[in-house]
Amino acid sequence: MAGEEIRQDTRTVEQIVDGMSLFDDDLMSVVFDGNIEATELLLKIILKKDDIQVISVVGQRELQSPVVGGRDIRLDILAKDSAGKHYNVEVQKKPEGAHIRRARFNSSMMDSRMLKAGQDFSELQDSYMVFITQTDIFGHGIPIYTINRHFEEIDEAFDDGSHIVYVNGNYKGDDTVGRLMHDFGCKKAKDMYYPELAKGVRHFKEEGGRERMCEAVEKYAEQKAEIARLNILIENVRNLMESMKWSAEQAMSAMKVTEADKAVLLKEL
Repeated sequence: MAGEEIRQDTRTVEQIVDGMSLFDDDLMSVVFDGNIEATELLLKIILKKDDIQVISVVGQRELQSPVVGGRDIRLDILAKDSAGKHYNVEVQKKPEGAHIRRARFNSSMMDSRMLKAGQDFSELQDSYMVFITQTDIFGHGIPIYTINRHFEEIDEAFDDGSHIVYVNGNYKGDDTVGRLMHDFGCKKAKDMYYPELAKGVRHFKEEGGRERMCEAVEKYAEQKAEIARLNILIENVRNLMESMKWSAEQAMSAMKVTEADKAVLLKEL
């Protein structure tokens, strides 16, 4: 959901929360945050591995780039299992949010944090980058797309432990993946197949956690509105610089930009 849409829409925050499903990352992150049971269910179904034992899971985990000025990322879910394997699970409504090179980037960010100084590279654990997309972004109609490296010249896997998986959220088959994607699209807990997921959705949409979700929606709208305001300021300053041949400082002074806004705008100009 976009902050601009929230501000322009006549619906109340309560109605927005009512319309949310697990395809909304705000809801998905809080439902799975610390929820071992739901995370195990999710990973076992998607990866078709019944022996996964999740030992930790956090929602909305931010990973900072080790490079000054590099791009940081915020993960919807970051989990670890008893074998030391790491899992990043993201939900995306729009195809561009699940770009194949984003999968590569997220995977590298996870890998870069697994080894401590002095550890051998052979100690690097397996990592799984999982995208759950609301639409079938590859268009082949299958429920799951699994990507692993292989040797092109010989029919053998290149087993470096890096795995990328895309889940087709539009898949409606009568199987475990189909039921899982059905649950991700549900707006009401009572309509869901899996109690492990329904419990969390019910808590944050219908019970004690609803207030937290409403606050998250309001905060998100405020953040997006502030970003939109600053973007308009930046555009106006640039236009004035171009038309008047002024410096950024001259343009901002003419516009009476506050000192706080100047500090932000100067980083973008």
